[in-house]
Amino acid sequence: MRAEAQNTVEKIEKSLDLLRQRLDWDTAQHRLEEFNARVEDPNLWNDPEAAQKLMRDRQLLVDAIETYTTIKQDLSDNVELIELGEMEDDAEVVAEAEATLKALAEKAAKKELEALLDGEADGNDTFLEINAGAGGTESCDWANMLARMYVRWAEQHGYDVELQSEQPGEEAGVKSAAYKISGPNAYGWLKSESGVHRLVRISPFDSAAKRHTSFCSVWVYPVVDDNIEIEVNPADIRIDTYRSSGAGGQHVNTTDSAVRITHHPTGIVVTSSEKSQHQNRDIAMKALKSRLYQLELERRTADINAAHEAKGDAGWGNQIRSYVLQPYQMVKDLRTGFETSDTKGVLDGDLDGFMAATLALQVSGKSRADAQGE
Repeated sequence: MRAEAQNTVEKIEKSLDLLRQRLDWDTAQHRLEEFNARVEDPNLWNDPEAAQKLMRDRQLLVDAIETYTTIKQDLSDNVELIELGEMEDDAEVVAEAEATLKALAEKAAKKELEALLDGEADGNDTFLEINAGAGGTESCDWANMLARMYVRWAEQHGYDVELQSEQPGEEAGVKSAAYKISGPNAYGWLKSESGVHRLVRISPFDSAAKRHTSFCSVWVYPVVDDNIEIEVNPADIRIDTYRSSGAGGQHVNTTDSAVRITHHPTGIVVTSSEKSQHQNRDIAMKALKSRLYQLELERRTADINAAHEAKGDAGWGNQIRSYVLQPYQMVKDLRTGFETSDTKGVLDGDLDGFMAATLALQVSGKSRADAQGE
């Protein structure tokens, strides 16, 4: 086997070793049998929420086992093909198997990163908020572009996306938008997107066709699991109702159905503008509890200072990523140094490279300054 192919095999084997450790392979089948026994309990669905969590946890284990066994089998099959091709001097078979190994190495590396999503809330669904910053109409349009980018990313990964609230810009785009994104490890992947995002382009709103710089802040926090208790003192919140700006219907703009909840101790404000005021109160309260839980996670892991540094005001000096469309094409993450000239692909939702680089940086334990120094 050629040295290059041997190196690829070793990379895959290292990924398999980590997957095996994270999966706790020696007990995996036993845990699956326990899940299967509980699924067959006729009283399981007496508690629908607990049943759904059980089914989700079981599916995650099934997927992890299948991923490990599939990669391991594919590795074995292609190593055998290479050895057979070399014995029979069949260069075409060898080349095809080596190409398959390269693709398998990329898949294994991605699954290895996913296995590192073992934070307390990494497996949860997530809320994602986008707020226009400095730049007026241009920033509102940039906020709309970011919203589209994240929705496209989520849909490409099979996640469910629900619009929680939206405030239109005065001339174009949106001043703010909030989404709930549901699916395995949604928070684990998207948490690295919190911070200020900077856009440089020739503004379509400028008749002089000058370059403009605009900013938006993105904030990501996990949906609180039902088994996590977050207490909210009624005396600490103010609930306001106002008229929803939703489209259509005979009662449009005639009832105060939208809800805004302000948490005085932290200054957190959450909103929801569905049709039902009761539904909006429920959605907004869940979002508030998730925000409070996120703050607790940050305190517990001593990351609150880093999060504050990374987010900051939506303006100069606080950005985590720059999207330059003029005079050249480049998207660069300022924390990891990861960059690409495929700006169209990024704005169409191709964010996996940025997320993987940030996750790898976090796992390595390096600080942002260390990564920038390298």
